[in-house]
Amino acid sequence: MRILLIVNSFATSVSPRNTVQVHQYLARHHDVQVVETSERGHATRFAADAVLRGLDAVIAFGGDGTLNEVATGLAGSTTALGVLPGGSTNVFARSLGMANDPLLGVTQLTAGLDGGLITPIGLGEANGRYFTFHAGIGYDAEVVRQVERTLSFKRLVGQPLFAFSALKTWFFDYDRKFPHFSVEIDGRKVPNGFSTIVLNTNPYTYVGKRAVELSRAASLEKRLVAITFRRLTTPLMLSTLWGALRHGGIAARRGIEITEDVEQVVFDFAAPFSYQLDGDYIGDTTTLTVRHHDAALRLIKPMLVEY
Repeated sequence: MRILLIVNSFATSVSPRNTVQVHQYLARHHDVQVVETSERGHATRFAADAVLRGLDAVIAFGGDGTLNEVATGLAGSTTALGVLPGGSTNVFARSLGMANDPLLGVTQLTAGLDGGLITPIGLGEANGRYFTFHAGIGYDAEVVRQVERTLSFKRLVGQPLFAFSALKTWFFDYDRKFPHFSVEIDGRKVPNGFSTIVLNTNPYTYVGKRAVELSRAASLEKRLVAITFRRLTTPLMLSTLWGALRHGGIAARRGIEITEDVEQVVFDFAAPFSYQLDGDYIGDTTTLTVRHHDAALRLIKPMLVEY
């Protein structure tokens, strides 16, 4: 197969040494070209060019942001997507059961590729940009914004930076008294939105080795799950975190709306609100439409072998 390996050399777990090792392993049975990203949006352009050139697959070696850009460039094409864990968290790769190590991951990915484990999956799309595992509107988007403001520390500090940013945003930077947007889910209005997470798969993220699971109903083979917080209080957030870490998901209750099998979610407000996709802060907007696209992408699934 003709493969393009897109590498984000700035990602946390990517190094010149393991990039060479990954390339050599893939190139044992395939024609592999390697390119490195140098700016935001670069991976999308590389992926779109691979589609135009008729390549068989594009493999994203970096963090979830690199994966998001590659998926956006490939969506709607017949060029398959492969993923290798090169970031600090690697949510999507780990949700597939892949080892959180690029050298183990490449053996699993290559086995899946050689074994024909290529399957169509659904993607979410928000204002023209796709996402693979989740979109965050409101609070968690502000957390990502805070992390990206100190991006130079992300490679050194990793997940503790997210924890610090989450606490700082919660107590100092995010207004928890007044709603930030209105929500309409498949035509049904949900007033007073403080924060929403739209899941394309589960888990939402990882804390160390532990998955943070918001809804096991979320799956690449199903439509979206929308979780809207209609109030933000510390007891509600603590109980939500406890359920996500210990019980495999959270339940709808006073202050939390959960809707499964969602085709479209529309957000709007007079004042701008923030959103992120797959852990990348995108920006502020006054209108956001999130849609599900069935069979939007061909995914190379890893063959999960024991070591």
